[in-house]
Amino acid sequence: MPTISKKGVNMPQSPIRKLVPYAEEAKKKGIEVIHLNIGQPDIKTPKQALDAVKNNSLEVLAYSRTEGSDAYREKLSNYYKSQEIFVSLHDILVTTGGSEALSFAMGSIADSGDELIIPEPFYANYNGFATAMGLKVVPVMSKIENNFSLPPISEFEKLITNKTKAILICNPGNPTGYLYTHEEIQKLASLVKKYDLFLVADEVYREFTYEGHKHHSILREVGMEDHAIVIDSVSKRYSMCGARIGCLVSKNKAVISTALKFAQARLSPPTYAQIASEAALDTPQEYFDDVIKEYVSRRDLLLDEITKIPGVLVGKPQGAFYCIAELPIEDADHFAQWLLEHFHIDGKTVMVAPAGGFYATEGAGKNQIRIAYVLDKENLKSAVKILKEGLKKYQEC
Repeated sequence: MPTISKKGVNMPQSPIRKLVPYAEEAKKKGIEVIHLNIGQPDIKTPKQALDAVKNNSLEVLAYSRTEGSDAYREKLSNYYKSQEIFVSLHDILVTTGGSEALSFAMGSIADSGDELIIPEPFYANYNGFATAMGLKVVPVMSKIENNFSLPPISEFEKLITNKTKAILICNPGNPTGYLYTHEEIQKLASLVKKYDLFLVADEVYREFTYEGHKHHSILREVGMEDHAIVIDSVSKRYSMCGARIGCLVSKNKAVISTALKFAQARLSPPTYAQIASEAALDTPQEYFDDVIKEYVSRRDLLLDEITKIPGVLVGKPQGAFYCIAELPIEDADHFAQWLLEHFHIDGKTVMVAPAGGFYATEGAGKNQIRIAYVLDKENLKSAVKILKEGLKKYQEC
C-alpha cells in the first residue's frame, strides 16, 4: 500500500475542530450543543459589506490580480493610516484569509529545518503551518499566573540559534486574550534587530481592546522596516469569517516580492469577497464601539460566573474574545469529549476547545480549555452552568 508523507502524519489535529464528530452525534440525539470552541462571532456582518455583493452587477466573475485589487489595497492603506500605520498599497498582499498570509510569510522567510520562536499558548494553526513548511516551532512558555504576559526577553534570547528566523506573536492573543504593552513590543523589536530576525505579528484582533488599552502594532516601531511582517484579516474585525480575505503587510520589499510568488501559484484571492471587504472598510466607528461594549459585557459575565467554580483559574483577556481556563482535572481532552457524549442539562451540553493543542511543549495545557465568548450572555451563562455541574459529575466518575 502507498504510504502517507511524514509531513501528513505529523500534521496536528485542530483542537478547535477535532471534537466535531462527537458534537454531531450529540445533536443527532436531540441535544443542543453550545459552542464555546470556535471563534465564530454571532455579531452581524456590516450591512454595507453584504450590500456590495448583493448589488454588484458583475457579468463575468473573473480572476482578480494576484496581489489583490488596487482599489482594495489603496483603501486598506488608508485604513492603516487611520491606525497610525503608514504603508502603501505596494506593501500589502491580499490573501485568502489570514491563514494564507501566515503560510506565505513562513514560506518566504524560512527553509525546511529553520526555527520560529513563539510564546505559548498560541493559535493552534501556527503548529499546522509550521509543520506543512517543515519548520520547527520553539516555544517560550507564558503562564496563566502572570495572565500570559510576555515571558522575559532572556528566555527568548537563550533559544536563538543559527536556525532561528523569526519570532511570531499574536496581539491581542488567541487563545489568551492578552494584549502586549508598548514596552513588551519595544523589547521584541530590539531583540529581532539585535539578531537580524523577523518579527511576525498576527494582528487580526487589533480593534478589540478593552478598558482604554491601546493596541501597539509592530509596524509603528522605528527601524523595523526590514524586520516587521503583519498578518491581518477581515474575518473577526467585521464578522466575515466566510469571506476568507486577509493580507500580509510589510515594508520589506523582498518579503512582499517573495510572498507574491507564492500567491501567483494560487492565482488570486476571491473577487466577490474582496468587493465585500473593500465595502466593509467604510464601517463606522460606532459599529466597533458597540461590538467592543458587547464583548466586554460578555467577558465580564463569563469571568464572574466561571471564577465561582471551585478550583478554576482563568486569565483575564484585555483584547480579542478568548480566554484560557485551568480546570481541576487532569485531561481536558477527555473531559471535553465526555461532556459531548455523556453529559447534558435539560437537553443542553457544551463544546470547548482543549488547550493542549495550543501549546508546543509536550504535556502543557492538559488541564486547560480555551473559551470563545462569541455567544450571547444567556448562552454563556447556560454554558458555565453546564461546565460547573459537568465538572462535579466528572470528578465523581
